[in-house]
Amino acid sequence: MGVRPPADNSDEPDVIEFGIAALDARLSDVDIEYPATPREVQDAAGHITVPFDASGHSMTVAEALEETNATEYDNEQELLNDLHPIFERKREATRNSILSQLRALVPF
Repeated sequence: MGVRPPADNSDEPDVIEFGIAALDARLSDVDIEYPATPREVQDAAGHITVPFDASGHSMTVAEALEETNATEYDNEQELLNDLHPIFERKREATRNSILSQLRALVPF
C-alpha cells in the first residue's frame, strides 16, 4: 500500500510505501533462496523494519514472522501473501486506537 504525501515539499518522495508494498521493496535488497523456512527468512531479513501505516508505525520482519504458522515459503510471493494479513491487522489496530482517533479530529 502507499499514499501520496502532502505536496508542500518537493524533496519528499512521491509515494510513502507501507505494508506489503514496503516489504516487497525492501526484500529486493536481501538475498533469500527459496524454498526457505521462516527461520531462514528471519536470518536474512528479520532485522528489516517495515512501516505498516502511513503514519510511520512499524514492525520488523522477525516480529511479523512470529505471528505466522508457515513452515516453508516456496517463493517470495508466498511469503508476502502470508505476511500481508499481519501487516493489515497491525494497521487496523493502530487506526482504531484512541490516540489515532484523536489525531483525526485535529485539523493539522
